Order: sequence, then C-alpha cells, then structure tokens
Amino acid sequence: MQQRQDRDRAAERLVVITGGGRGIGAAVAILGAHRGFAVLINYDRDQDAAGRLVGRIEAAGGRAQAVRADIGSEEGVLRLFAAADATGLRLTGLVNNAGVTGGLSRLDTLRNDALQRVLAVNVAGSFLCAREAVRRMSTRHGGQGGSIVNVSSLAARLGGAGEWIHYGASKGAIDTFTVGLAREVASEGIRVNAVAPGLINTGLHAAAGAPDRLDRLAPSVPMGRAGTPEEVAEAVLWLMSPQASYITGAVIPVGGGR
Repeated sequence: MQQRQDRDRAAERLVVITGGGRGIGAAVAILGAHRGFAVLINYDRDQDAAGRLVGRIEAAGGRAQAVRADIGSEEGVLRLFAAADATGLRLTGLVNNAGVTGGLSRLDTLRNDALQRVLAVNVAGSFLCAREAVRRMSTRHGGQGGSIVNVSSLAARLGGAGEWIHYGASKGAIDTFTVGLAREVASEGIRVNAVAPGLINTGLHAAAGAPDRLDRLAPSVPMGRAGTPEEVAEAVLWLMSPQASYITGAVIPVGGGR
C-alpha cells in the first residue's frame, strides 16, 4: 500500500526529457516512468520512434506524452513547455538530453551550417530549456524546486580531435553552464548536475557517419566495452533522486574509465 501511495505521489510530478525518443533520452524516459514519474518528451523528426516509446510506457502503466518541438529554436522550446503546462502537473525535473554531433569533421573541413546547428541545439537549446524550467521550478518564481540534469559528454574533456571538436566544444559549454547555473539557483530549491557519457551504444555514431566507431574505440575503454543507454539513465535518475539531495554543480563521467 505504501509503495502504491508513493507511486501515486510521484505521478503528480512531471519530468521533461528533451531528445527523448531514442537512445539515452528514451532510456531515461522508461526508467523515470518505471519509478513513477510522468514524462514528457520531444521529438524533431522521428514521430514513429516517439510514438512507440509512449506506447511502451503506457502499456507498462506509466504516463507519457510526446511533443514535436525543435530544441534548436526558441519557438520549439516554448512549444514544449506550453505542453508541460497543459498537463496540469507540477514540473519537477528537466533532462537536457537533446543533442546533435554535426557529423564527423576536422575543423578545416567543418561547414558553418553544421557548426551553427550544433551550437543551436546543444548549447542554446539547453540554455532555453533550463530557463523555462527555472521559471517554473524556482522558489523565486513561486515554484517548489526541482532538478535539472544536463547530458554532457566525455568529448568535452577529450576534445574530439579529428572527429568532432565542434561537438566536444559544445559539451564543454554544457559543463560550464552546469556549474554556473547550479550556483545561481542553489538557494531557490533547484539542483543542477550533469552526466558525461563516454562511448555509449546508441545510434549517434552511425548518424554521425561512423557506424564502426563503437567497435573501433571500445578497446580504448579501460572496462573494455561500450556502455548502454540504461547505464547512463541510472546515473541521471540517481541525480534527480532524494539520495543526491546534497549534490549540485557536479559533472559525473559515465564512461567506463575512459
């Protein structure tokens, strides 16, 4: 009975997960719903994948909704959070997961349009989503607090030389953003942290044009393998949990020691 009551109370709280239709975002949505949270995800193009995810969560007794919204534009961000407001649930968390690599490229062959898209989605999109979350969760604005988890990357530290220094630099900005925002809103009931995945078995590598990247780089991981989206999701949900109540401004690597 107590577990049922705890789950019912959790279901009154909403978590927004950007880029939640596939990969790490989908794993976070599934685990969050399993732990009793209502989840709202966005998708840009792959409506089918988002629909399947929502169906899977609902079939397991969870509550989920998908909204088409381009996180690389302010209009898309505002559309996503308008949908969050329309649920009637209290926003308690944001997972800034949406991200693009811009493809594999050295700097001397990098196209400006690819660079601008990476910065728009990975950096500006994360800022704008966090802005909207703070406006709803901060005690300064009448909210009850909450948690923001940004999805960074070990590329922020490793640099991405010869492949995607543009992507790595965008994630470096996320690391700095995480620390700065954590300090800015710590007294307003909001904790801000990040996870920095390493080599994770998702479709990101194939989408960037390197379907063999996992096999090629796995030997460089001290644990000898790529990670799974579920392993990253566990770190995200832990950071959002009461067990991490005194943690803010942290960037936790999830990379097998790489």
